[in-house]
Amino acid sequence: MSEVVLQTHALVKRFGGITATNRVSLAIAKGARHALIGPNGAGKTTLINQLTGMLAPTSGRVELQGRDITGLAPHKRVGLGLVRTFQINQLFGSLTPLQSLALAVAGRVDAARRWWQPLGADTAIADECQVLLAQFRLEQHADQPTRELPYGKRRLLEIALAVAQRPRVLLLDEPAAGVPAGERADILATVAALPADVSVVLIEHDMDLVFSFANRITVLVNGAVLTEGTPGQIAADPQVRAVYLGAAEVWHG
Repeated sequence: MSEVVLQTHALVKRFGGITATNRVSLAIAKGARHALIGPNGAGKTTLINQLTGMLAPTSGRVELQGRDITGLAPHKRVGLGLVRTFQINQLFGSLTPLQSLALAVAGRVDAARRWWQPLGADTAIADECQVLLAQFRLEQHADQPTRELPYGKRRLLEIALAVAQRPRVLLLDEPAAGVPAGERADILATVAALPADVSVVLIEHDMDLVFSFANRITVLVNGAVLTEGTPGQIAADPQVRAVYLGAAEVWHG
């Protein structure tokens, strides 16, 4: 059996009388390409917020590599290798991709305190930034203010910043949201090419992207796990077809 790197046990989140996640038990294997899908309001982002510590669960437990992290602060989880992106970009528009990556890498290696050194003075940091720029196809935009980048490139930069933290588990919350159709496949191909030992959990509404990317899919409905399986199993599942009102038909195309 594959090593489990991230696991939830009967995770519940209630907001007053509303149950946003209802006893969600989830196991993410090392190196997985795991997608979370479901209708709007299914509890997907609430679940991600609980995994990352932005929301405390009402009950249940979150474990990272066997360690209970349920009460751990978000930045502590990042330090342990649990990193996320957001539906809406969290970027500094006045910084360039190179500057943004340099700050992210410097923060990870605890070099940010050396504020008096010129950006790029540390050759190891500079070299790592160049590798990330190439990996995420941002080399031509390295010195362009982020606010001027095409939207798809901004999405790629956000993922690059997450990867700069050297994640063991990378949570991507709708990375292709708002991205023109012609740029979406580029984003998912880049993510799919991440090192095999990085586990990726993807929330995405574009089923073509989900089925081309994932090797495991969990379906959430009304805050609970409806079913889980391989892409083939999910595409053929009558419950999933009913939830998506026949949309599963296009998954075979």
